Amino acid sequence: MKKVLLQLALFIVIVVIGWYVYQSIMEPVKFRDEKRKRELKVIEKLKDIRTSQNIYRHVKGSYSDNFDSLVAFLAVAEIPVVKMIPDPTDTTFTKTINDTIGYIKVADSLFKNKFYKLSDLSLIPFSGGVAFEMDADTIERGGVDVNVFEVLAPYSAYLKGMDPQTIINLIAKQEDIEKYPGLKVGSMVEPSTDGNWE
Repeated sequence: MKKVLLQLALFIVIVVIGWYVYQSIMEPVKFRDEKRKRELKVIEKLKDIRTSQNIYRHVKGSYSDNFDSLVAFLAVAEIPVVKMIPDPTDTTFTKTINDTIGYIKVADSLFKNKFYKLSDLSLIPFSGGVAFEMDADTIERGGVDVNVFEVLAPYSAYLKGMDPQTIINLIAKQEDIEKYPGLKVGSMVEPSTDGNWE
């Protein structure tokens, strides 16, 4: 009887240890998968902000340095719908005439099928209401003033609620190699509108 109880106790201990080993292996995998899922949503929003900033700059001549002016602009701004037709005087059929046939609201075009409202453009997904950090200015490159902007989403915001120690390690790893600890689009020191995920 003692032998059976001892074997049963050992079996339970083996199952518990096996479960802890499995969890320790799966924890980083689950973190990585959840991080990637969240990053895809943040990247989608950063791309929308970049597109919005490019339209803003095209119309206003510079980038917006805050979300209030950007959202207010997007709510009323219109972009032309252009119809391209071949030039009837061109026998080579290479020239076209651009004919503006109407205008559509930027908000209707860009944000029609999004998972968020235009008024929430500044909020980082999964952050519980934390806003993106945004700045815009001009820098000199080759004797020419160039408009630049940058939008930042730190790990600490969009990975909120996940394992705190893993987030601390992730931030430290990025800082050690002098990279931004999170996702960003644009740059305040280079004339670039690329994201750091590209």
